[in-house]
Amino acid sequence: MSRVFAYCRVSTTDQTPENQVQQIAAAGFNIDRRRIVTEAVSGSVAASERLGWRQLLNKLEPGDVVVVTKIDRLGRNAMDVRATVEALEAEGIKIHCLALGGMDLTSSTGKMTMAVLGAVAEFERDLLIERTHAGLQRARTEGKLLGRPQSLTDKQREKARTMLRGGYSVSAVARELLTSRATVMRIRDASKA
Repeated sequence: MSRVFAYCRVSTTDQTPENQVQQIAAAGFNIDRRRIVTEAVSGSVAASERLGWRQLLNKLEPGDVVVVTKIDRLGRNAMDVRATVEALEAEGIKIHCLALGGMDLTSSTGKMTMAVLGAVAEFERDLLIERTHAGLQRARTEGKLLGRPQSLTDKQREKARTMLRGGYSVSAVARELLTSRATVMRIRDASKA
């Protein structure tokens, strides 16, 4: 008989995985507390690099089932999620996703669904990049200054250069101009170029 495990991941320690545990229970999975793995780690970290995920893998045997509430609990990167699901499938382990109607991601339908979702996510990311580039280009065309605003005026930057040439330390210049040492060092380095 197959054993059922739950994998519940949150991104930060400020969050709690308890909602995911409750959702899995509400879906009809009666999982022994010892088979619930929770962790607080960003989804951008590959599953293979997460301590909780590795601990779960050490417990799993062929025929077992892993339940997640959403596909993004496995990861944010479509390639990582696909690799994770394929690795589980190769070991004879199924993975069910509640947000997809409890679909087994290792099934042919699950694989197709993941491929479509991955393609849509990649398409959305590409659209966002295109819109960002178009917006930046429009702003440049309109003559807007992009990037972080200067912390010092032209007059203050010239005073900093004069003080540095006069032998003042970076710290002394920063104190005089009420700015950071990093700002003064950037001015110093730019004047050397």
